Amino acid sequence: MLKRVLIALMIMCVALASCATCAMAAEKALMIDGDHGKLAAILQIPDGKDNFDIVIICHGFTSQKEFKLLKDLADDLEDDGIASLRFDFNGHGASDGDFQDMTVLNEISDVKKIYEYIKLNLKQVNQIALAGHSQGGVVASMAAGELGDDIKALALLAPAAVLRDDAIRGNLFDAKFNSLNPPEFVAIMGGKFKVGKDYILTAQTLPIYETARKFKNPVCLIHGTGDVIVPYTYSLRYHEIYSKSELNIIQGWNHGFNNHEAEAAKIAADFFKKILLK
Repeated sequence: MLKRVLIALMIMCVALASCATCAMAAEKALMIDGDHGKLAAILQIPDGKDNFDIVIICHGFTSQKEFKLLKDLADDLEDDGIASLRFDFNGHGASDGDFQDMTVLNEISDVKKIYEYIKLNLKQVNQIALAGHSQGGVVASMAAGELGDDIKALALLAPAAVLRDDAIRGNLFDAKFNSLNPPEFVAIMGGKFKVGKDYILTAQTLPIYETARKFKNPVCLIHGTGDVIVPYTYSLRYHEIYSKSELNIIQGWNHGFNNHEAEAAKIAADFFKKILLK
């Protein structure tokens, strides 16, 4: 009897170890060539899928790939049988580069590098989609406009198109500056980050909506009325320029969707499931 119990326990331990290995195998850390050096990335693939669709997930200004909203989205996509690749932009997180050298344009280049990596190295990918939060939403919207039909769907969560207006006004978070003659850098968030002059000058002339409107495939917009960093009216403008967009304006949610990350992620994941897996 004891021998049978021991054998059963051994079988159970092997099974649990196997499951743990499978769970770990669903996420793979990568270093991908970007615009300013290597980009730290996480590839998350649904278990047992030989072919799959994939969503490139873009974080916001001063954020990184492990931001809860983005991790929740990646997990929801995996549950739905969709892969994701989330990464740190240049100068953020574990990626190469100096934050002071970051601009929206070189972040768009980073997205294109990620896209090229997928096309060259992940032959099992069927369709590619994009998602972005805050500044990552602006970057995703412009990258999708440039990549066109190669991107099958786009989700923008609180897209920060206000960044152009902020640069023109000379007002960035808690810092004010001369927008006509910006300094070499502007210190923000108590000096934790230094925003470079190139970022400001680039932002002032960014053709955000002009580039974004070139994208003709389905778009999902998610924004909260409690967002005081990027008012939800910027998503209303996006909704006006897109021919195939659905708009989700949620009462009271703030810019980071704090305490509502899972709900916002599910809206985006359900959208991708509807479009990519139809």
